[in-house]
Amino acid sequence: MATGGFQNIFKIPELKRRIVFTLFMLAVYRVGVHVPTPGIDAVALASFFARAKGTLLGLFDMFSGGALERLSVFALGIMPYISASIILQLLTVVIPHLERLSKEGEQGRKKITQYTRYGTVLLSIIQGFAISVGLESMTSPGGAPIVISPGWGFRLMTVLTLTSGTAFIMWLGEQITERGIGNGISLIIFAGIVARIPTATGNSFRLLSTGEMSAFVLLIILIMMLVVIGVIIFAEQGQRRIPVQYAKRVVGRKMYGGQSTHLPLKINTSGVIPPIFASSIIMFPATLASFMSFEWMQKVAAAMTPGNFFYETLYVGFIFFFCYFYTAVTFNPADVADNMKKYGGFIPGIRPGKRTADYIDKVLTRITLGGACYVSAICVLPSILVQQFNVPFYFGGTALLIVVGVAIDTISQIESHLLTRHYDGFLKKGARIRGRR
Repeated sequence: MATGGFQNIFKIPELKRRIVFTLFMLAVYRVGVHVPTPGIDAVALASFFARAKGTLLGLFDMFSGGALERLSVFALGIMPYISASIILQLLTVVIPHLERLSKEGEQGRKKITQYTRYGTVLLSIIQGFAISVGLESMTSPGGAPIVISPGWGFRLMTVLTLTSGTAFIMWLGEQITERGIGNGISLIIFAGIVARIPTATGNSFRLLSTGEMSAFVLLIILIMMLVVIGVIIFAEQGQRRIPVQYAKRVVGRKMYGGQSTHLPLKINTSGVIPPIFASSIIMFPATLASFMSFEWMQKVAAAMTPGNFFYETLYVGFIFFFCYFYTAVTFNPADVADNMKKYGGFIPGIRPGKRTADYIDKVLTRITLGGACYVSAICVLPSILVQQFNVPFYFGGTALLIVVGVAIDTISQIESHLLTRHYDGFLKKGARIRGRR
């Protein structure tokens, strides 16, 4: 690392202001995680969640940064917003009106964002009501009721509190994206996962001191996590470079073009979006089932437990789907081929136009398959191994992928701010961090 990399941050007032604003917004989020929802027996709820470690509720609690375990005002987390975003993106493909909006630039994007907000509120109301009803029938292992005063008053208060909390998180994420540094929604999930690391580390050492976990098992887990982090960093920086040649052309008295360059296609174009979207899709019905007392819904919740074959198969299927879907939404080979043709660019051995678009699409399809396999392996295999070692927290491949991926994206944005103002970045020349976008 360049010694002046971090010092240069404070030489740019705008960048410093953005970073301070981002940290402040994340601090506000972490404070809200500790604000409890009215009408809940905190001790009984903590006893109930002590049994949920390693289950889907434990996974959901990881994404909410511990807010669900406390049933705080942020208990629903950002997942309703992500679910609404998924629904809107899927509907964009099948509804002509939404497709037109997506092509109208900034105004269309604002309209779709507004629809996403409405969807977020609606999903939050549904989830909040289901959770409030489920909590009324739940007790701690000792038999103590979790809800102090059940009834419609508690249900309405819980729905209002949880929906308001999710709306506030959504606003925080948008503010970070616009006025801070990095992607706000991803950083909120990142902050929630990272905030759990000290507690998880303390629990591991506690088990080590009591003899419930051997030093060898802890060492294997640490080595496995370091290897996974290394693989993630390597794969996230991986590219398939397609050579592009630009023909010489004369404009007035000057000659332009003639240079060789390349079109970089990332192995994992969609980044951390597939595991986040896949988790959100699975969590929405499974969380509702976990809080319901019906027998068939309890069976659904049991089948959706991380480590279960049905859950992992469904999870991998959704990851593959969203890898291809998000790549198709964000990268259009036909547009790239048209732009290349417009400026006199071509791929050696490939005719410009449709042939170029087909070639780029073929290459992109192949590397997306590799990227989907990589993301699936990172998300599924470590989580299964961690469960076999009986680790007292859920910190599998999904969490590592999100933490490392978001960190790379955020650092790359800071790097871009430094380089555009002619300051040294974090890394030495020739070793720049490539962001996902």
